[in-house]
Amino acid sequence: MASVLELFLKVVPVAFFEHLSLPLKPHHHNGVFTLPVVIWLMIFQRLDDKGSLWVAVQEVVRGLPASLIPRPSQRLRKRTVSSHTGGYNQARQHLPLQVVEQVNTTTFQQLMESRSHPGSGPKGDMFILDGSTLLMPHTQPLLEAYPPSRNQHGVSHWPIMRVLVGHDVHCGLATRPRWGPVHGPEAVSEQGLVEELMDQLPARAGVMGDQNFGVFSVAWTAQQRNRPVLLRLTPARAKRPFGPVLCSRTDQRVNWKPSRWDCDGHPGWPPDACVSGRLIVRKVYPSDGSGPTKLYLFTTLDSPADEILQLYGLRWNVETDLRTLKKTIRLEMPSLSVRRRAKKSGVGRPAYCLSR
Repeated sequence: MASVLELFLKVVPVAFFEHLSLPLKPHHHNGVFTLPVVIWLMIFQRLDDKGSLWVAVQEVVRGLPASLIPRPSQRLRKRTVSSHTGGYNQARQHLPLQVVEQVNTTTFQQLMESRSHPGSGPKGDMFILDGSTLLMPHTQPLLEAYPPSRNQHGVSHWPIMRVLVGHDVHCGLATRPRWGPVHGPEAVSEQGLVEELMDQLPARAGVMGDQNFGVFSVAWTAQQRNRPVLLRLTPARAKRPFGPVLCSRTDQRVNWKPSRWDCDGHPGWPPDACVSGRLIVRKVYPSDGSGPTKLYLFTTLDSPADEILQLYGLRWNVETDLRTLKKTIRLEMPSLSVRRRAKKSGVGRPAYCLSR
């Protein structure tokens, strides 16, 4: 945990928090639970096995490093901090959401800039899209924001949230999660969250997606933002726009046009909407010994086909990363309000990235 704290203070030093705290109320400036202390303790909770308020406060009672509290309060200097969790809990509640978001953004940017392979293409920044759902506690605010599922037997008990994350295929760094309701009038699909996620990626970064994201809307969204894509298509989606005869050595230039159903769901697209790229088809043999399977890949990258296949193979490095992310930082920890959920998710991503 000491190495995580050291990296935390490197990417978001105390001076960064002092700048953030200038326009805030006095209780964010002084006392035991200053901005950097509160943010660090929230990250600590995500990475600790128990993750309770008491465990976090014990870190303060035992003494925090001077690098985190260069101007300690009198109670910190005299080591008379109480073990009660009320003060820390109030500090978390008073923590402005915009501070959490700024820490989230800055942490991601600093960690991305510290890597050794900037650029675009197979050796540059490529993010694989990874989606899942989370069950929320049964509270009225969350029920209204994230309606539960329903079927012929009635309505489910738990609110449910859809979440989308992008992982750098080279180092596993995670983007800030994007989320929305699965059901109700404001329901969003994983593909619908892609647009929000792409807007926060580094410049020139590309997007990779498995069969769930191998649809025209994702390719079109990336093209509108000048981002390269590498998408795996289902056999049916590959054959519908590109023809039924696709051998396992196919590598051809294609113009991907939306289907009538695609256009019906996106009335704002121009009549001549099209994404130019390549269709690569290869027979591959999984490492688990199972039978061969055909990969249908659409890409706007110009690299040789073998490099494209190697790049897509990196997806297995992060195949379970969203499950790891959910487990490591406990994304499904109880949050009784929408705002608390946003704060916990906001510090969750930095906790995960710092621990990578």
